[in-house]
Amino acid sequence: MSERIFSLASLTVLELSPPDMVEVAARAGYSHVGLRLVPATLEEHHFALVADGELRRQTLARLRDTGIGVLDVEILRLKPETVVADFEKILAVGAEFGASELLVAGNDSDELRMTENFAELCDLAASYGLHPHLEFMPWTDARNLEQAVRIVEGAGRENGAVLVDAFHFDRSGSRLEDLARVAPSRLRYAQLCDVAGTRPADMAEILRQARNERRFPGDGDCDLSGLLRCLPANVPLSLEIPTVQLLEQGVSALERAQMALDKTLDLLARL
Repeated sequence: MSERIFSLASLTVLELSPPDMVEVAARAGYSHVGLRLVPATLEEHHFALVADGELRRQTLARLRDTGIGVLDVEILRLKPETVVADFEKILAVGAEFGASELLVAGNDSDELRMTENFAELCDLAASYGLHPHLEFMPWTDARNLEQAVRIVEGAGRENGAVLVDAFHFDRSGSRLEDLARVAPSRLRYAQLCDVAGTRPADMAEILRQARNERRFPGDGDCDLSGLLRCLPANVPLSLEIPTVQLLEQGVSALERAQMALDKTLDLLARL
């Protein structure tokens, strides 16, 4: 089996500064990290990599010292008022870190405009060696796999991709048979976690679980084996598993990162 990329996602260890996150990833046995260049929410604690040149320098030094790579950078939002050219500075920082993948959320109810903006973002990102991935999430305007694929195919750019996150796949009611039909070139990496219980009726509760309480692979009720079989063989896996309860119980970031990787390796060994 060729070496699969395992990347530690920011949300798994959101309390860590980027240099510390790189250190934890190296100690836990990951090959890559994902860096959050733009905060996902106004409330979350954010380390301003784009604005803070010194923090960037420290992070680059830690990457170099550990041999850890950067898989993806996040998170850009396509909104009604989005001017794609305004993202250029963020793309430049992503390229500086050597990232190849770019995580994008769809927050525009006008699907045609979102498709056009996604196409424009792909064109801008291409010059930085980045592949924009539209991540579907049930509370956004790219709700499920089917819609995300429609937008990415509609944009018609070679470097455009769809990001499958096991949590959102489950909670959006997306289907494995639809995933099996997606062109492998559109699936350049995936986010892995497990999901507990049936889908809540309340979207606010789905959102809370997504940001705070996911499960390690094999500890929930998601058909992760089925999901992995529908994805390209050896697709890079970003382990995005926030477990705020464990954090509050004093379980360290290193222990949580290690548990995430160990459980993922156990799952893959059983495939």
